[in-house]
Parts: sequence; C-alpha cells; structure tokens
Amino acid sequence: MPPPVTIEDPADPRLAPYARMRERDLVGREGRFVVEGEVTLRLLLSGRARFRAESVLLAPERLDGLAGALEACPEPPPVYLAGKAAMSAVTGFPIHRGVLAIGIRGEDPTPAALVPDAPAPALVVGLAGLTNHDNVGALFRNAAAFGADAVLCDAATCDPLYRKAIRVSAGAALTVPFARLPAGQDWLSFAGERDLVPLALSPAGATDLADLPALPRALLLLGTEGPGLPGSLLARARGLRIPMAPGFDSLNVATAGAIALHHLARMRDRLS
Repeated sequence: MPPPVTIEDPADPRLAPYARMRERDLVGREGRFVVEGEVTLRLLLSGRARFRAESVLLAPERLDGLAGALEACPEPPPVYLAGKAAMSAVTGFPIHRGVLAIGIRGEDPTPAALVPDAPAPALVVGLAGLTNHDNVGALFRNAAAFGADAVLCDAATCDPLYRKAIRVSAGAALTVPFARLPAGQDWLSFAGERDLVPLALSPAGATDLADLPALPRALLLLGTEGPGLPGSLLARARGLRIPMAPGFDSLNVATAGAIALHHLARMRDRLS
C-alpha cells in the first residue's frame, strides 16, 4: 500500500474528484462515482466488486481500522487523509463518517451480455421508472441476497451508482451485474430475445405469486411506487400479485421485490 498522504488544503487538486458533490453530480463525472462508508469501501477494496478504487479519502482516525483492507487490496489506491472539517469543506456534506472513495466505472456491459444463455436458469430483475435512490439500492441488496443474475434498468431509472443507492444497497450495487436498456427499448421484446418469461409485479396482477408454476428463466419487472408499471406493459406480461389483507393492496416496491425474488429463487433452485 502506498504511504497515506495528509492533505490539509481543501483546494488541493488531488481532492478535486471529491469536490462539491451534490446528488445530481455524483455519477458520470469522467466515469467516476463516490463510495461512502466503511462497509462499501471494504467491498470496493476486496476484489469482489466490479469496479476499482481510484483513491480513498479518510479522516485520520479511520486509517488504523481500514489498514488491513487497504493492504489486501489487489490494486491499492492512493490514500489521502484529511480532518472531517476539511473533508466536509471539500465534499459539501458532513455525513460520510470520515470514509470516502472514488470508484472508476469503466465501460457499461450490454443488457444481453448479462443474461445467461438458454437453457441455463436465469433470474433477472427489471427496474422500470424507479427514481428513488433508496428503493433502487434496496432492490440491489435484494437481488444479491437471492442470487439474481443481473439487474436491468430502463432509461428513466436512477443510476445504481449514486452515492445513496450504493450505501442503501450495502455495497450490492458494486457487485451485482447491471446494465441499462437503451431509451425506447421494449421490455417484452428483450425478454423474448433472451428467452425470459416476463413477470409484471402489480396489485392488479392476475396470478397469485404462490400459484406461479416453476420457471427456469424469468424477468421480474418492478415499477415505481404510485403509478407502478405502465398499463401497456401489464397487458402484455404475465401479471403477478402478492395477496394481502382485505382492504390493503400496497407494499413498498423493495419489500414486494424481496418477497417475489425469494419465491422465484426457491423455484429456480428446485429446478437446478
């Protein structure tokens, strides 16, 4: 590991990638994204992440606790030390707990490349119009927990590499393969091309989740809270619902996704 470098001047050019971060600026800055917190930093450094760290910015008191992870990193990045006041002055927010890193995004894969070829089993999550970073992060955590092969996002869904989405995902956004469908790409056409059964999760779905027959290859489609999935999509996909108590038909999309993924993953495992 290179020796840590103490930086006292918030204007130091080495801290430029961290400078003046706002939510809308956190991805797409020359292919960089921001990782925040010890759990996600350890994952980024571990070699299990799909991305590499360009640099790490720590409060001095956090160095000893992370030294082992930094030394074990396959490609140790430069480590900068700055007091919390200086860190906050650079980043523009004070909630990082003294642990930040810049990741390098690299080239995004194509959606088709992430789906195992038929007839191998496949479980893919499709996010349609999800703009809430908490929900996107939680769904990536669910995808990792239940062994989904990939998460696909449409053009309207927020980027999984937003700082908050990564944090809420407990780092799963760094490990679960994901790609974005081109604007205008039809979910059902994509499912047909990759031999996936499209499943539209909605309170209006025609089939109870428990009654769904075992499917070796499935695309679970989840829509944003409130509007849900577009009616045109619901009319063409196989509609699924999660039965609930009378008079109540709404779950948070991340909770509903977790229930559906658990069921689909168990069925997939029984077929393998």
